[in-house]
Amino acid sequence: METELLHKLAALLEERKKADPDSSYVASLHAKGEDAILKKIGEESAELIIAGKTRDRQAVVHETADLWFHSLVLLSSLDLGPNDVLFELDRRFGRSGIEEKASRR
Repeated sequence: METELLHKLAALLEERKKADPDSSYVASLHAKGEDAILKKIGEESAELIIAGKTRDRQAVVHETADLWFHSLVLLSSLDLGPNDVLFELDRRFGRSGIEEKASRR
């Protein structure tokens, strides 16, 4: 179910980026440009950090959803999708995080 929902959301975001910016939040972000999308990711990241620091479980879930949503908007703006991220996570699966990070140098 999880990846199915992720793909449904990604498809919806693709549709919405072509919509009227006056009637679609996603289209309005795209119309404002990459900086607006990146700013939202920064805001949502900060809100997630605060929620995590205060150990507010409900807020952590809410802010994670916001961060994932805006990350999907960024992926869409770059003509990427959830599969690009899922393939990367699969590539890393079973590897030491230290080893994987060192391999990027």
